[in-house]
Order: sequence, then structure tokens, then C-alpha cells
Amino acid sequence: MKFIVETSARHVHLSPADLETLFGAGYQLTWKKDLSQPGQFACEERVTVVGPKKELKNISILGPVRNQTQVELSLTDARSIGIAAPIRESGDVAGSGACKIIGPKGEIEISEGVIVAKRHIHATVADAEALGVKNGDVVSVKIDSDGRSVIFGDVVVRVSDSYALAMHIDTDESNAAACPMNAEGEIVR
Repeated sequence: MKFIVETSARHVHLSPADLETLFGAGYQLTWKKDLSQPGQFACEERVTVVGPKKELKNISILGPVRNQTQVELSLTDARSIGIAAPIRESGDVAGSGACKIIGPKGEIEISEGVIVAKRHIHATVADAEALGVKNGDVVSVKIDSDGRSVIFGDVVVRVSDSYALAMHIDTDESNAAACPMNAEGEIVR
């Protein structure tokens, strides 16, 4: 069974308080486009992420707001700006990288929250059953491409009926596999 493989570029998730600090009191995110996962969307707003060595400008914000601010970068991004960002599942930010985030109305310093997202598959309960996996399983996924087919190990499976079936990899991984826009993957044992 094949599924779509999507490239997740660098982005920021903001808490309500941090959103207000960066954009002003009472500010609400502006929807730009829906993402593949239900209820998730790209926003019009952009921020600058600053590390010890340099900064990355024009970083997308994804909505809706979250309980805790989180910055997701590729390893190349993190290293280029001088941040030691661990590979983690989204939301697992304890002891992760630190940075400054600058918005049009203010800036914040986060002492943790910068991660490289662990590659993962979102699946509904029915999708997981069809794939022969369960929540938390770690699998390998083969992605065929023109001249750079690859098998990615250490892919965590996340199961919820609020998801849509898709695998997410970062830009480093996508480039390594020369993923086309319509990339597909399949679990291999």
C-alpha cells in the first residue's frame, strides 16, 4: 500500500502568548492555505529565527496556535544558524534548542523548542490497520525517485482518526531522495 510523501519545510508553531508578543495584542493568524492534515493551515504571517551564528528570515507560521512555541528546522538549517537541534517528534521539546524569534511587533527568546522533526507517517486507525502498523511503531519506508531511490529507517507511525494518511520528511531528506512533487512511499520490512 503506497501513500503520499510530503516535504515539510522549516516552520514555526506559536503559543497564543508568543503570537501576541510578536504580532500585537489580540492578534489572530491569517489563513493562507490548508495543509494535508485536517485543521492545519499555513499562515500569511512570517517571522525571523535567530541563532548564535546568523538568522533565517521569512519563516512560515503554521496554524492553529499551540500550547507551546516550537520551531522545526532541517539539520542543515539548524547547523547553519548555530543551533544544536535534536531530532524529535513534534511536541517533544524538553531540553531542545534555543533561539530568538522576531516578529513585526516584538521578539521572544525561547530556551527550548527548536527541533528537527523526526520523519513520520500520519495514519487513521483504518489506514494503520491496512498498513499493518500501530501507533508508535517504527518502520522503514521506500521512496522511489529518478536516480535516488532510498529507504528511510526510523520512521515513526502516528495514528489518530484526526489525521490524513501521509508521510512527512524535511527538506534535507526530500533532497537526498530527489523527491518529486507527487512522491509516494511504502513500508518495507
